[in-house]
Amino acid sequence: MRSAVEYANVCLDRRRCVIHLPDYLSPTVNMSTQEAQGHLISPEMPAVFDGMKLAAVATVLYVIVRLLNLKSPTAPPDLTYQDTPLNRFLLKSSPLLTKDYIPPLLWGKSGHLQTALYGKLGRVNSPHPHGQRKYLPMPDGATATFDLFEPLADHLTGDDVTMVICPGIGNHSEKHYVRTFVDYSQRQGYRCAVLNHLGALPNIELTSPRMFTYGCTWEFSAMVSHIKKTFPETQLVVVGFSLGGNIVCKYLGENHANQERVLCGVSLCQGYSALRAQETFFQWDQCRRFYNFLMADNMKKIILAHRRSLFTGSSSKMTDADLGHLFTATSLTQIDDNIMRKFHGYRSLKEYYEKESCVHYIHNVDVPLLLVNSADDPLVHNSLLTIPRTLAEKKQNTVFALTLHGGHLGFFEGAVLFPQPLTWMDKVIVEYANTICQWEKRKQPCGGAQGDETECSEDSS
Repeated sequence: MRSAVEYANVCLDRRRCVIHLPDYLSPTVNMSTQEAQGHLISPEMPAVFDGMKLAAVATVLYVIVRLLNLKSPTAPPDLTYQDTPLNRFLLKSSPLLTKDYIPPLLWGKSGHLQTALYGKLGRVNSPHPHGQRKYLPMPDGATATFDLFEPLADHLTGDDVTMVICPGIGNHSEKHYVRTFVDYSQRQGYRCAVLNHLGALPNIELTSPRMFTYGCTWEFSAMVSHIKKTFPETQLVVVGFSLGGNIVCKYLGENHANQERVLCGVSLCQGYSALRAQETFFQWDQCRRFYNFLMADNMKKIILAHRRSLFTGSSSKMTDADLGHLFTATSLTQIDDNIMRKFHGYRSLKEYYEKESCVHYIHNVDVPLLLVNSADDPLVHNSLLTIPRTLAEKKQNTVFALTLHGGHLGFFEGAVLFPQPLTWMDKVIVEYANTICQWEKRKQPCGGAQGDETECSEDSS
């Protein structure tokens, strides 16, 4: 019997090749050349595939545009304030508050990417300012630490001005965003004192079974008192980032004496009320539940790094059961309820959040106050922003600035892709502080009643 190859008839032309096999090999598939042509891909099929490719590309581009928020416009901050001489002077002297904040074109309009870049890098090419670490013993046996950085230039007013800075949750003076801001402030003539949250520095052991909490002002107050005593001529600018914003506003409002020698205060990206914020942290809107998990995981690492100091010893308020709850915690609320509130003996989570939130104290602040938030901050729900807006509507000294973009402590600036080392946030704090310093400097020769000071300041401007 001849092989199938011997019987094969190979027909070649410019478009195709058809192989004819004998009937006994493929009786069911044997067909004429014309019939086989009908089973080949029709000429219209490549056009269909091209259309599908274009549709896929268009879909991907649409998703990218939506995720990166590329169609969102740039705009100046939305300002809430009263029409007062100080605020008019502020708007004349602080162009950053009245001009568009322009983030990097390709990714800067995404609050998630702004927040992620801040969380991952802090800042780009951050400097390394040199300071002295100070240790302050506390009445309960804890040891507060802060870093002191001297100015690198004369202040524009010629005065001695110190920025007392409270970083964000679990942060300290060695964080990149803090180093960048400190270096910039030093070069503008400011001395800087940066609180290291109790337990945040990995190389500093706790000396008592307590670490920083959401609104404890003890360590910050001790740092400010030390600065006032060491530099009796200095005036203060109080600055707080995120959780630090809550602490500095609470500190200023707790006791009117805390506002002595304070020129102004600045709070950035805080949530104002932990009790109202806790409900929003369990929502998946803006991936807030995911951020909650990440921050809780970071807090667990900080607590476990000081496990020996916090969970052993006769003075410890923690138990093995609390440690077990810590291991299984997946949210900040669970950690606050099982660990953090017990450092100060709060009976419930509700009591802890109410007592530690600045919303109950901030209305007592009489010094000029700038509150800054971003509308696309994935950590601070928009419902919380009614607090600073209402305050600015009622208090003459308060200005609330809400940017369209910036994320959480991001506020990066840049042309297209690569951000600049200095952010809009860094520059606006110093610009606001400079303006208040100039306002106070121009008031000094006037003296007299408040109305006389107002008239003199307006004439000077």
